[in-house]
Amino acid sequence: MKKVQLLRTGITDYNQIWKLQQYLFQQVSLNQNENYLILTEHHPVITIGQKSDPAHLLAGEEYLRRQGIELFHVDRGGDITFHGPGQLVGYPILNLHGFKTDVHWYLRSLEEVIIRTLSELKIPAERISNLTGVWSRDRKICAIGVKVTRWVTMHGFALNVSTDLDGFKHIVPCGLSGKEVTSIFELIGNITGLNDVSSIVCTKFAEVFQVALLPLPGEQVRQLTGLAVTSGEK
Repeated sequence: MKKVQLLRTGITDYNQIWKLQQYLFQQVSLNQNENYLILTEHHPVITIGQKSDPAHLLAGEEYLRRQGIELFHVDRGGDITFHGPGQLVGYPILNLHGFKTDVHWYLRSLEEVIIRTLSELKIPAERISNLTGVWSRDRKICAIGVKVTRWVTMHGFALNVSTDLDGFKHIVPCGLSGKEVTSIFELIGNITGLNDVSSIVCTKFAEVFQVALLPLPGEQVRQLTGLAVTSGEK
């Protein structure tokens, strides 16, 4: 069975984890047998994908800064989204040569992880044809945006657990006008925490991708994160 190293980082600045992704991407590109999954949550931030329409950002950068929300243009697919505390964000850094070299399969597999997670919580979840992500009662509960280079993946999914959904008012979420967002808390109340949801996601990720997740000790995660930040500053 393939092994994936699991990094749980707690709440982080977006830029810090972006640099960690870039660092691990290089490691996986060099060592084809390595794979990683980062699970984190971010301080408030809006990220804009490569093909996003500028009109989907509904507030100015200075206004967002005063609200404590950072803004990043990033190298993933997808449009625009919001990350904040209470949202479980997963960044798989996988060598798809060891899985399946098919981006469509990869996206559907990430959706399947979330659908199975929500099913465990008795939350109805579904795909919508031609739209990437996971929906519940016609509202988006999980955004997905990835980058695949030489079949190594970056970026990933953002599942709203107890996220303050007001953060999405500054954008047209994922560029989809008229489509609302929701969260686990909004749907079923505060009966489960982010750590509980994270554990379910790990179980379902292992099932869908048929891997063994190997949690790295906290000290090793901190060392990798520090190394990535230092490397990114060169």
